Amino acid sequence: MTLDHPSSGEPAEPASADPIDRVIAYHIRTKHHFNRYARSLGFLDWANQPNPFRRFEGAHLIRLPLLSPDDDPQSPSYDAIYRPGAVAPQPLTIRTISRLFELALGLSAWKRAGESEWALRNNPSSGNLHPTEGYVLVPPVDGLDLPPGLYHYAAKEHGLELRADFPPAQITRLLAPFPDGAFLFGLSSVHWREAWKYGERAFRYCNHDVGHALGAARIAAATLGWTMLLLDGVEQNQVARLLGTHRREDFGEAEPEHPDCLAVVWAAEGVKRESSFVKRTEPTAIPLSLDLELVQELANGPWHGQANHLSREHGVHWDAIDEVAEASWKTSVEHRTIQLTQSPVLSKPLHASRTTIEATAIIRQRRSAVSFDGRTSISSATFFHLLHRLMPQAHQPQLHRPMPWDLLPWDPAIHLLLFVHRVEGLEPGLYVLVRDAKRLPLLQQAMNAELEWTPAPGCPNDLPLYWLLQGSAQRLAAQVSCHQGIAGDSAFSLGMLAEFEGRLREGGPWWYPRLFWETGLVGQVLYLEAEAAGVRGTGIGCFFDDPVHEIVGIKDLRLQSLYHFTIGGPVDDGRLLTLPAYYHLAAE
Repeated sequence: MTLDHPSSGEPAEPASADPIDRVIAYHIRTKHHFNRYARSLGFLDWANQPNPFRRFEGAHLIRLPLLSPDDDPQSPSYDAIYRPGAVAPQPLTIRTISRLFELALGLSAWKRAGESEWALRNNPSSGNLHPTEGYVLVPPVDGLDLPPGLYHYAAKEHGLELRADFPPAQITRLLAPFPDGAFLFGLSSVHWREAWKYGERAFRYCNHDVGHALGAARIAAATLGWTMLLLDGVEQNQVARLLGTHRREDFGEAEPEHPDCLAVVWAAEGVKRESSFVKRTEPTAIPLSLDLELVQELANGPWHGQANHLSREHGVHWDAIDEVAEASWKTSVEHRTIQLTQSPVLSKPLHASRTTIEATAIIRQRRSAVSFDGRTSISSATFFHLLHRLMPQAHQPQLHRPMPWDLLPWDPAIHLLLFVHRVEGLEPGLYVLVRDAKRLPLLQQAMNAELEWTPAPGCPNDLPLYWLLQGSAQRLAAQVSCHQGIAGDSAFSLGMLAEFEGRLREGGPWWYPRLFWETGLVGQVLYLEAEAAGVRGTGIGCFFDDPVHEIVGIKDLRLQSLYHFTIGGPVDDGRLLTLPAYYHLAAE
């Protein structure tokens, strides 16, 4: 679905008929270079800044209860959510649904400067523009004071808008292949929200924001003892039909939503279920797809609400975004299944961080740093622990992989190029973390053959971290990150290197957004680990693509840097006033 606005600037280069070639052409077209940035408007049209809050006028809004730390349902420690079996599964109720959405997509605070005021959220977003919209499809459940149906999450109101009251029997049939009490969680993107500021590169940012949101939802689910799995076998038309993003009559002239993904959420195994989680014959495997006919039946039912307009005018429409969205559209159904086996119960967390802070507190306090002090360092033990959290343990069965990596039903495709500045006990320089050890030959072959691949001194044996180049990389890190000091003033920064053309050629063009989803999930773990360590992180979407590659001699498309990140001692802006997340609701 596209908006009817005039095209901007130069026409796109003639595209190949091959969708993979078209995706690659977009990626190359939207690279930043030292002498030229990817195409954007070049200034901020403040009069038409997009509304960060979508609503569906006419859809019934059900307010979710606001939960203070004192009356929050079971609030485990941050370490506990990483321990299989450590958090007892909570029943599906209006309160636990409230917890899920607040921690995944809800507000964390308001900031005020003079007469300007803006909201922050628990899921980070490029430029705080928040293109990601959340949905939930709930079945009939005893004790859940929420009629079955499809709901859109209204973040500002912390409520659920009923978009479609699907027949309960049809929802039950659709969810029958999944564990008892399972429900669906969905995400879509409003590309315009990012394009308003970032122009053609916005499709990239929207998709690593999908990854952030997936990570935030998976971690929020873990605080409730729930498991979450991306239904990656579903083709994209099904996602559109189930979320209602295909309904032109409901959007009209309003900004459309791009259907991104669906995930299934259910109570973790190993603990007796209560309330909605009544024992029944459980499936032994979980499908990664949905029944086509059932989805179509649901889509044909009654819908409610009209999407609000987010900007008065647009002026510029970025055809390149429409082109890559169409080229990367998933057109096939994959009838894969994931074995549902008893998860191991560990008495101690792997690589514990020694924090007793509640997970909900870490999530709610997360912020994106805007400046670093250039002095703060972290210990090598903290650094190694943080990197351990990023290891998906690809040799393990899918649902035995550590949280949140059990979410993504594929082997890791993202590896890290680390600029180490201030890590006590570790020499400054350039390092690489290979997140799947068996991919080490691919990385070595794609980079300069003269690089040293020395195991990092003092590094645990189970962490594939390699030292490539020694010496200060602060100036270099800032230079390739669009001359942003935050990349050099931190304790360390990094670029996320994706296995790029090979994944696209083998898996299909829809792997392009999925690579960004994985980077966003890496970013979400980094954000929370930084908070747990007493420092702060921030994502960096602006970097000079090919100059980053040249540092280690990447000359082709086998590897591409998709997202940067940096962690250090933050410098807060004392001029800003911070207000509680939902203070505006108390005045109603």
